[in-house]
Amino acid sequence: MKDKVLSVIIPCYNEKDTIEQIVEKVRKVKIKKEIIIIDGDSTDGTIEILKEKLSKKVDKIIYKHTVGKGEKLAIGVKEATGDIIIFQDADLEYDPKDYEKVIAPILSGEVDVCYGSRFKKSKNDKGYSQNYIANRFLTFLSNRFNHLKLTDMETCYKAFDRKVFDKIKIEEKRFGIEPEITAKVAKNGFRIKEVSISYYPRTIAEGKKINFKDGFEAIKCIIKYNK
Repeated sequence: MKDKVLSVIIPCYNEKDTIEQIVEKVRKVKIKKEIIIIDGDSTDGTIEILKEKLSKKVDKIIYKHTVGKGEKLAIGVKEATGDIIIFQDADLEYDPKDYEKVIAPILSGEVDVCYGSRFKKSKNDKGYSQNYIANRFLTFLSNRFNHLKLTDMETCYKAFDRKVFDKIKIEEKRFGIEPEITAKVAKNGFRIKEVSISYYPRTIAEGKKINFKDGFEAIKCIIKYNK
């Protein structure tokens, strides 16, 4: 990385059981970085943890009434000052140890955007097959519209050369951001590739927030942003 800075954007909502752990994992990654957390009206004690335990461990914590993940990420992108931007969920499904792998193709100048695929090597659903099937279907549909060859359009780990956001504006407020941003990357002709990452899925009972309604919304966004 040398003088390059990685902006890690963490959207957060009711993650009191995992937010401290994920911040520590991000902090341990030996890359020059800034950590930006955007909390949207957490009610489970997350805000207290952010204020009392994490305020001095991250670069920015933004408290703002938001609708969902997309709106939080849009705020984070505006606040970011790094050369490369990566998205990080506030749970423990994704491992920050994969950062170097995900940003390497951008650092080398090979691509402008890199996705960390959960499915590039194998199924890797680890007991959460419904989510796996939905993700693969949405990725297939997205590929049909934008002619990319992705295996995991819905992945959290999306890394971008900062210049990408000079042309892309995030509009979706919830989980529709995934097909939206993928469509806009394709439309603008940005170079993109995937690398394989590790993944440790949790169920809805364990706190996963995306549901079947978000799946229908994703389909609408695939059609909308690929016109």
